[in-house]
Amino acid sequence: MPDPARLRRSYEGGELAEDALPGDPLALFAAWFADVHASGLAEPNAMVLATASAGGVPSARTVLLKGYGPRGFRFFTNLTSDKGRELAENPRAALVFPWHPMYRQVRVSGVVLELSRDESAAYFRTRPYGSRIGAWASEHQSAVIADRDVLERRYAELAERWPETADGEDDVPLPGFWGGYRVVPETVEFWQGRRDRLHDRIRYRRTATGGTGATGQTGETGTAPDASGEWEIARLSP
Repeated sequence: MPDPARLRRSYEGGELAEDALPGDPLALFAAWFADVHASGLAEPNAMVLATASAGGVPSARTVLLKGYGPRGFRFFTNLTSDKGRELAENPRAALVFPWHPMYRQVRVSGVVLELSRDESAAYFRTRPYGSRIGAWASEHQSAVIADRDVLERRYAELAERWPETADGEDDVPLPGFWGGYRVVPETVEFWQGRRDRLHDRIRYRRTATGGTGATGQTGETGTAPDASGEWEIARLSP
C-alpha cells in the first residue's frame, strides 16, 4: 500500500511576479482558466464548493463552474440539497479550483446570491436532454433512497412524460427546486507551486465595490456588491 507521507513531488516551471499581475483578479483567473483548458485537463471547471450551516458545521463537495465574470462565479444545483439548505441559512461560500497537473490552485471566498429564475431557466435549456430529465428524477437530492431502481424508474416515468424530440425542442421545464447561484468574491488567492515549497501565493482582497449585485438582475435573492471595484494585492507566506 502506498504511504501518503512518502509521496512527494518538486513543483517546477511556474511563477507569480507582482510586476506582471493585472489589477483585477478576474483577468488573472481568465488567463489561468484558458491555460488549464488548453492543457487538456479533464473537467477544468471542476471546483470544490465549501458551505456551512447556520451553526457553523462545514461541508464540501465538487461542483462545476458554469460561468464567471464581473458578477462572480456561477454554478447550478438542486436548491433543496444539503448545499442549497446551507446557503439559505448561511449565504457565504468558499471555492477551490485544484489544478494539480499545472501546480496551481485558486481559492475564492465571498457572499452567495441565488440567480433569477430567468437566468436559471436560460441555462437549464442548454443542458442535454438526459441531464434535464435527471434533474427532475433527483428531486430530493441528498435524501436517503431505497436503491438505484428508485431513480431509474423515476427517470423512465419522466422521459415518458416529456419525450425527447429529434429537433431538440422538447418541453422539459425548469424544476421549481433547481436553480443557480453566484459567489461574489471578496478574496481571490492564486497559488503557484514552486521548488522547495517556496510557493507563490498572491491574494486579491476587495477594498471598494462597484454597484450592487441586484443591479439589473431582477429576481435575484439577496443583495451583495458585484465583483468589480478596487482590489488590494498582497503576497502571502507559503
